[in-house]
Amino acid sequence: MIELENIRKSYGSGENRSQALRGVSCEICGGEFTVVLGASGSGKSTLLNIASGLERPDSGCVRYDGLDIACLSDTDMTAFRRKNVGFVFQQYYLLPNMTVDRNVRMGAELAGKSDYRLIIDAVGLGGKLNKYPGQLSGGEQQRVSIARALAKMPSVLFLDEPTGALDEETGRQVLDYVSGIQREWKFTMVMVTHNVNIAEMADTIVLMNSGEIIERRKNERRKSAFEIGW
Repeated sequence: MIELENIRKSYGSGENRSQALRGVSCEICGGEFTVVLGASGSGKSTLLNIASGLERPDSGCVRYDGLDIACLSDTDMTAFRRKNVGFVFQQYYLLPNMTVDRNVRMGAELAGKSDYRLIIDAVGLGGKLNKYPGQLSGGEQQRVSIARALAKMPSVLFLDEPTGALDEETGRQVLDYVSGIQREWKFTMVMVTHNVNIAEMADTIVLMNSGEIIERRKNERRKSAFEIGW
């Protein structure tokens, strides 16, 4: 369980100061897939960054099973993220001079894991261990970035617009892989997106506007990546 309590976050100073989050409170249930929806500037990416420990709130609490990570030192925060949290972004951030195997192994080594090739197989890239990022399609590169994040075996996977740079067919394939792995392994997954259709794949939907959560609801049934609109 992740609990965000009265989270406030601003950027800039003086007349240029803007409020990204305005006293946001929310619960993210363990083992579920949560989608955070909102237009650009709604605060959804800031919420993701604070919930994952990438940024600190100006005020408020971010609790993981009771531990307020907002109070951790920088050293302890880094250790917490390394052990517990995985990240996938719209940009792949793969090292171009490393093979698929080495890119994913790097993620595993951060957390002292050794069975990372099972993850590569799980995202359908077992036959491309020795390929370099430049030899892969966009969808394959995104699957490598997902495998690298999952190779740490994190308790929570955060994804920020992971299909934003992909075409429809490739985006559906990537979503199918990651949602299937989440169902099987039961880790907590939080995805930020502006695509309202992807919300139909989640257990819980959080809708944001102007730095506030305006709605939180459950889906009766999670749809697959090939059932939703685009």
